[in-house]
Amino acid sequence: MFEKVGDAQFVRGEHEVLKFWNENQIFRKLREQNAELPKWSFLDGPITANNPMGVHHAWGRTYKDAYQRFFAMKGHELRYQNGFDCQGLWVEVEVEKEMGYKTKKDIFDQGIDAFVRACKKRVLRFAARQTEQSERLGFWMDWDNPDELRKLSEAIGTEAEVTITTPSGKKATGKAEELVEKLGNPEWGGSYFTFSTENNETIWAFLKKCNDRGKIYRGYDVMPWSGRSESAYSQMEVADGRKLTTHRSCFVRFPLKDKENEYLLAWTTTPWTLTSNVAAAINPDLEYVKLRAKRDGAAYYFAKDNLDYPRLAKEFKEGFGRPEWKWPQGVPKLKTLGQIFKEQGGFEIESTLLGAEMVGWEYRGPFDDLAAQSEMGGVPEQSNLAKLCGVACHRVIDGGRDSKGSPHVVAGEGTGIVHVAPGCGDLDHQLGAAQGLVSIAPLGPNGRFLEGFGDFTGREAVDPETATLVFETLKETGFLVAVEEYPHIYPHCWRTGEELVFRLVDEWFIKMDWRDEIKDVAKKISWLPSSIEGYEREVEWLTNMRDWMISKKRFWGLALPIWFDEETGDFEVMGSLAELKERAVEGWEEFEGHTPHKPWIDVVKIRNEKTGNLMSRIPDVGNPWLDAGIVPFSTLQYNTDKEQWKKWYPADLVTECFPGQFRNWFYAMLSMATMMDNTPPFETLLGHRLVMNEEGKAMHKSDGTAIWFEEAAEQLGVDTMRWLYMAQNPAADLRFGMRIPEKPVTLQTPDGPVSETSEGFPTCEVVSKPADEIRRRILIPLWNSYVFFVNYARLDEFDVQAEQVKFADRPEMDRWMLSRLQALIQTCNREFSAFNSPEVCRASAELIDDLSNWYIRRNRSRFWRSRAAGDQDKLSAYQTLHTVLITVSKLTAPCIPFLTERMYRNLIGGDPAAKESVHLCEYPQVDESMLDEGLNQRMAAAQTMVGLGHKLRDEGNLRVRQPLAEIRYACRAQPGGPPEELLKTALSELSGVIREELNVKTLTPQENLDDLVSYAYSRT
Repeated sequence: MFEKVGDAQFVRGEHEVLKFWNENQIFRKLREQNAELPKWSFLDGPITANNPMGVHHAWGRTYKDAYQRFFAMKGHELRYQNGFDCQGLWVEVEVEKEMGYKTKKDIFDQGIDAFVRACKKRVLRFAARQTEQSERLGFWMDWDNPDELRKLSEAIGTEAEVTITTPSGKKATGKAEELVEKLGNPEWGGSYFTFSTENNETIWAFLKKCNDRGKIYRGYDVMPWSGRSESAYSQMEVADGRKLTTHRSCFVRFPLKDKENEYLLAWTTTPWTLTSNVAAAINPDLEYVKLRAKRDGAAYYFAKDNLDYPRLAKEFKEGFGRPEWKWPQGVPKLKTLGQIFKEQGGFEIESTLLGAEMVGWEYRGPFDDLAAQSEMGGVPEQSNLAKLCGVACHRVIDGGRDSKGSPHVVAGEGTGIVHVAPGCGDLDHQLGAAQGLVSIAPLGPNGRFLEGFGDFTGREAVDPETATLVFETLKETGFLVAVEEYPHIYPHCWRTGEELVFRLVDEWFIKMDWRDEIKDVAKKISWLPSSIEGYEREVEWLTNMRDWMISKKRFWGLALPIWFDEETGDFEVMGSLAELKERAVEGWEEFEGHTPHKPWIDVVKIRNEKTGNLMSRIPDVGNPWLDAGIVPFSTLQYNTDKEQWKKWYPADLVTECFPGQFRNWFYAMLSMATMMDNTPPFETLLGHRLVMNEEGKAMHKSDGTAIWFEEAAEQLGVDTMRWLYMAQNPAADLRFGMRIPEKPVTLQTPDGPVSETSEGFPTCEVVSKPADEIRRRILIPLWNSYVFFVNYARLDEFDVQAEQVKFADRPEMDRWMLSRLQALIQTCNREFSAFNSPEVCRASAELIDDLSNWYIRRNRSRFWRSRAAGDQDKLSAYQTLHTVLITVSKLTAPCIPFLTERMYRNLIGGDPAAKESVHLCEYPQVDESMLDEGLNQRMAAAQTMVGLGHKLRDEGNLRVRQPLAEIRYACRAQPGGPPEELLKTALSELSGVIREELNVKTLTPQENLDDLVSYAYSRT
């Protein structure tokens, strides 16, 4: 017998389902049921365990859970391993805040070991937190017990013995640091952690392979740099941290030698770099003008096209390409060079010349009086240029071309003359090396000017007061022409939001001259959705990217396995801890028992086999994308059990937010897999865009607009959120809703009422128009259809085990409904298998609408009439509706696992042969004997006719209860639709249904409606 049902109470129902799953161990039963079946491999991109989840995390995690549920119902064994990204600057920044550290020096002073342990503790703490939130999402994974993770976190840094119960049920005892390095191993189960020794050692194996091919090198280059963290940023990290900002830029004149009162006109958005100017670059193919200013009679050289160029005119009107990148308020429209000179007294154009004629001209620099400008060999000294200094290099050079043949110097925003500071810019550095120019690198690790830079020494480069000093100095010396507010996209730290500078550093790189090998591997992958052209994006990145900077001068991360000989410059790369132990001549005993992290790994020394010199590990840690990129190997026992690895490799699916991952996780996986095995690490990649607020803006924790996961889950409902994510086109940003900070709320959670998150953030009201629409159009109609069936079935004591009315003996309306159901089964199987969840949701929503607004509404009387023995028509109606509801619950279970579980468990009506949970059921398969495409098309034609009729009534303000004498209609086949004859037949055969729906006496077919339509034309 069915249990009576009433209001949906979606959120409370989700709490009840979570309790049912836990108490009955449904997930464990699913894994046992599917053990040894054909494998389907999903590889989880690790979420950073550094903060609680927001709604933006839940989109990708919903995909991961839904597709795993689908393939499990299809009869596959899965691994169900979640991943936590653990190492890197993003964790360090938060720990520095916790510990009150202001500078890198604070970490050294208080102890690197204490800092690293604090990072590890934070990761474990938030891994526990995110585990709980993911479970609330309905995300089925082989989770570690959050309380066990917290126990380990609290014990890190102590000598206490800890006993934990692993996800596989095993007991493990030891010091916390010994236990955490083994988390996620096959024997224990549970999530993988990228700080694990297995993960780090597998990266060592990768780097060893790179070095064996001669791809590892120490390089000196100008890289984006954070003075706050005293660390360089790789090209991939900078791409994720670009922001619209406004700088004071300036036009500067460089006096030409041997040309009285004549100047090069240069322009820069980073005035601090003028202290380190070495050369001026032009385009030899551009036409330049010689402009004579009336104010002082000075002559200026710059690109002719720049005189009246409408600088940033498009951006002033339309913004910089993103909704949040609008032209900043209060910043005036930029002036042309012509306007600037007119306002300074006017000008005349005296002559023109090609840039090629200017190459070799010498000039005086704007800060030649600084000691650094006269340092022989530059700053720091370059021995091969010991006879040169900055002052001696000041000349006009050819700016050259990029790999595509495009010139570096172009007309447009600037002047066509680019000030070159090889110690302050990446392209400048390349030009300097090519032209034999010295580099003047003015900044120390903290982003402040070094000695040798006069009044600038000790000043922070990004401090606005530094720019002010530049302008004041230039004005005093006669170099300044104009200053303006200039908005542009500039690199910032993608975690702290801090503005970056470019600084000459020594880092370790992987030479990427094997990019074509990676492209060949990328060709073998299916990139979805096709509209985002994922393969083309990846190839573009691979084509244009520079060598991969793999080092960071930080603390919490992969210990790069590079041992260096300071005397000779030789280095060796260790491929494993076993190799290191065999080579160690000092420090192994002190290191043993610790994870391979700083500072413990740094005590181990080896000898240079050529010279006998002692070699130490370089102090750098690794780029964090190495951590995530290696997981197709480290999580599958590549180092220890190749046969097991082969069983699950490559993954059938990976899915992550794509805007940044083409140059981050996707790129790292492809590169590392190409080097390790020359194979694709995954078969299919599903990318999705970003979750934004209702206005299309990014949500931020700092301004209170970020929506915490539990705020949305306990107000909107998880099923609602999941449908929202699954129905969204992954190629478009999802406008989720808004958080109202001024409206605090108390959430009714599975653990009781809360008024703030675990981190102390007040819980606030969340509103979402898309979520409201999903409940209105899909979840409530589905629930109401279910309520209609259950409550009438209870009254009529409908028996789910009664003999089925034969399909052929059922009325056409029942046969149509079951045929529509088969079409949906067909669609769901096809589109889920193709990772096209929006089509699954669209087709399911259509059927739910047909069920609620057509089938049930048209057949109410069959359920309402009194019970009578042998009433096959009523029995057929009940069996049809029951079949549709229980099948739809199975079809949509991967999308809305809570609501479908509630429906299914009641709809089975105590049938002992039924599975205990909808998620233990096989995914429905098409019954071809019930699929009648012709019937589906005929009924769809009738529904279209009714819809058009209702629209006409609405437009004519004629209510349905008002009978009409006649409706005339004509049929026209549409491209891809049913033929015209089928439409005519359908409308004829179903005329009774149509007349009843529209309350009209007669339906009259016409060949056309021309005689019923009149047209009027008017001139405007």
